[in-house]
Amino acid sequence: MPANETAPTLDDVARMAGVSTATVSRCLNDPDKLTKDTRMRVLAAIDKLGYTPNFAARSMAAKRTFTIGAIIPTMENAIFARGLQAFQEELDRRGYTLLVSSTAYKTDAEEKQIRNLVARGADGLLVIGHDRDPAIYDYLKQQRVPVLVTWSYDKAEATPSIGFDNRAAMRVFAEKVLALGHRRIGMISSTSAQNDRARMRIAGVRDAMETHGLEPDTLDLIEVPYTFDDGADAFITLMRRNPETTIVLCGSDVLAVGAIRGARLMGLRVPDDVSITGFDDIELAQVTSPELTTVHVPHHTMGQMAAAELVAMIEEKREGVSQKLATTIVERGSVAAITKTKTGG
Repeated sequence: MPANETAPTLDDVARMAGVSTATVSRCLNDPDKLTKDTRMRVLAAIDKLGYTPNFAARSMAAKRTFTIGAIIPTMENAIFARGLQAFQEELDRRGYTLLVSSTAYKTDAEEKQIRNLVARGADGLLVIGHDRDPAIYDYLKQQRVPVLVTWSYDKAEATPSIGFDNRAAMRVFAEKVLALGHRRIGMISSTSAQNDRARMRIAGVRDAMETHGLEPDTLDLIEVPYTFDDGADAFITLMRRNPETTIVLCGSDVLAVGAIRGARLMGLRVPDDVSITGFDDIELAQVTSPELTTVHVPHHTMGQMAAAELVAMIEEKREGVSQKLATTIVERGSVAAITKTKTGG
């Protein structure tokens, strides 16, 4: 566009399309309310003129920025990708823009990013899990910025959440694999400090052990960061100090795939020599060899529902409503029933 020309306006679009400015706004913000013919005429005019909506003016009029912040623990693997994609798609459908930041599982980094997003005018925030300083929730309440928790559900928590019960999900899963006869159990988990998802999954395994007559404190547990290499190293460490272990329960599919690599490096066959399980059911679980037996988390549904709930909290100025989602067990090839040979009996 030449320097002496002004940018096309909403009035220009309305004039070219032969509609009112209100109709143009409706086409941009709620297109489903227009007939197909009207919508196509407006979009054609927008395209021909090269019109870009003035979101600053829209924000001033609505007293909102139409942006939502999401703070996730990591971008280094696919644990949060599918849920966040569904969250973003649903926000886009509702006219909101998503800003994402990552904390590398550092509490101080999360607190800084929460304050930065609020300072930049985020209308609401999505966070992962309930574990954080209560002062942060007090701060968000003072700033009148709604916050919603995902990837975790705990009816005892005051902050609303769209997620699942990590402890119950892992308990049911562990009970199922322990029913196959395993008694020498190891676990590789993410660091549980300031991570309620990891802590609850560990507790779920111990619950299942108790149900099956095992002493929960005998769980051979290693906590490491969520990486393939750490999963492999943890598996090797665990098997060297307790070579009679018959099953290793992992707190995520990423750690489990690392554990399978560790088994391969040790010359162990999965599941013939040792069984390995994951948690999350990301795409990775289906491309490893053998494919992972794991817990399926409804990432897509969770992301969609979280976006709808957070927008409702913002626009209706109401408290959030927590919703518990179900997980399911996906049986593949990484788990085998125990045999007398494995137990030494």
